[in-house]
Amino acid sequence: MSLIAIIGGHGKVALHLSRILVREGHAVTSLIRNPDHGPAVEATGATALVADVENLSATQISESLAGHDAVVWSAGAGGGNPDRTYAVDRDAAIRSMDAAQLVGVLRYVMVSYQGARLDHGVPEDSGFFPYAQAKAAADEHLRGTALDWTIVAPGRLTDDPGTGRIAVGADTGGVAREDVAAVVAQALADPRSVGRTLGFTGGDTPIADAFAGPA
Repeated sequence: MSLIAIIGGHGKVALHLSRILVREGHAVTSLIRNPDHGPAVEATGATALVADVENLSATQISESLAGHDAVVWSAGAGGGNPDRTYAVDRDAAIRSMDAAQLVGVLRYVMVSYQGARLDHGVPEDSGFFPYAQAKAAADEHLRGTALDWTIVAPGRLTDDPGTGRIAVGADTGGVAREDVAAVVAQALADPRSVGRTLGFTGGDTPIADAFAGPA
């Protein structure tokens, strides 16, 4: 059994992930901003911990991560406000990486999106630009850390039921949030995922084989 911290524990992917990890026998601490979300998080079997990472220092975040075996970043500002997008999706994400290193929690899985990269090509006048910039910066920072990182980069998210199958490397198409959560769980279980960025959509490859191919 591992003790896993999920930052952004009330998100749809995170709730699916909590259920999967608890079912697999792990203990889960879900960090949430809003205490009203605690009951929904704990209904998955996770332990809710109120920690507003947007407004916490790396040292303060580290206090919530100490003793865990792995960290999953599944938080986001939700778009709409560029300042908050940079504050959460870039700055708080980077502080969480620093926090994990401060307390020796080296396993770190980032939930990103397909196409996140420094040369993303999103026009500056697009409402998506702050998110694209923030996620690219956070992912790039993660790659430069001493963490044992994995970046999970799904295509367009849907609320369809999970199929247990994906298409690795596909660059267009949707994927169920439940399947994204299953890929994160697989990444945590599969040492071959360390140091890899996995782009994917829905498809025909069993999620158990997600990291079986070449990096």
